[in-house]
Amino acid sequence: MTSPPPLIAHVIHHLWIGGLENGLINLINRIPEQRYRHAIICMDDFSDFRDRLQRDDVPVIAMHKKPGRDPATKWRLFKLFRDLKPTILHSRNLSGLDALLPAYLAGIKHRVHGEHGRDMDDLDGSNKKLQLLRRLHRPLINRYIPLSQDLERYLTEKIGIHSSRISQIYNGVDTDRFKPVQGEKPDLPVGGSFTPAGAIVIGTVGRFQSVKDQMNLAEGFILLLNKNPDLKSIARLVMIGDGPLREPVLGRLADAGYADLVWAPGARDDVNELLPAIDLFVLPSLAEGISNTLLEAMSCGLPVIATAVGGNPELVVDGVTGTLIPPADSPALADALALYLRNPALLESHGAAARQRVEEKFSIKAMVERYMGVYDDLLMRP
Repeated sequence: MTSPPPLIAHVIHHLWIGGLENGLINLINRIPEQRYRHAIICMDDFSDFRDRLQRDDVPVIAMHKKPGRDPATKWRLFKLFRDLKPTILHSRNLSGLDALLPAYLAGIKHRVHGEHGRDMDDLDGSNKKLQLLRRLHRPLINRYIPLSQDLERYLTEKIGIHSSRISQIYNGVDTDRFKPVQGEKPDLPVGGSFTPAGAIVIGTVGRFQSVKDQMNLAEGFILLLNKNPDLKSIARLVMIGDGPLREPVLGRLADAGYADLVWAPGARDDVNELLPAIDLFVLPSLAEGISNTLLEAMSCGLPVIATAVGGNPELVVDGVTGTLIPPADSPALADALALYLRNPALLESHGAAARQRVEEKFSIKAMVERYMGVYDDLLMRP
């Protein structure tokens, strides 16, 4: 009788809309069923985002961990691992570290840990407490997977991980799902005359939280129009996503008198259809690993303005596929916006170069093959 494929237990903080979560779903959906089975363990909880899984054999389990230290959750994880008997544990980010000791004690021999980005309290990786926490977990991890070269340097220089234990893997994007439109640009699903003839639509996608810094984009948009009143007739702003800072950001734009130039539809599951209706993508984050939304925008043929943080400079070629700016610098963002709005040819050339770069460097097929290569390599080792 044929034995079932090895089981990978993926431990994440929660399964909600987000770049890390989207990358995990893409990975599971594309790994052949005969190669690996999967289980998703959420330290917190999950939402209907799990419905994006295309396999019906992937359990999604919520641990409902309490904030701070929660020994009871570690005990429940230990029992869960003994029941599931996964061959590989793949934890991700800080919250995933809590699963490593229970996994070791439960006899899971192959333990992988992914670093996907930075938190608000450690934007530059200098937090000594978090460095110590990661060093304490080093003996429990067989292989590290950072998403960017920036995070790989952090692991080697700050955490002391030897390069032989690191496999850096970029996120991949589905270039068939996220692609430029052929012919006339589609309309946004907005009532009225939101986009008049000749409008240039500036867009962003992401959860409204401090690290994503959509307030900086709002301030940059306000500065742009205050300094260039003639652009009010064509400049439009689309902010897709939800989160705790959504209302303050929209309130700031309304106070400045520009509410009618902004469309903020909340979280959407049709981003692949909305991006082609946008002309210029902005990622104003204070910190990033490798941004899925940035790759998706580039795959749709959009030029991008992105802050020069984390893995963004590894994706955006400044002056070729877009423009890099300092974080939290609204005047610099306003100047970059003005450059594109006054140079439509630049929008077209940078957008075409962005699509080409994604096709050559950041395909989802390459990402999946590299992850399977790590898993296969672990299983072949004694």
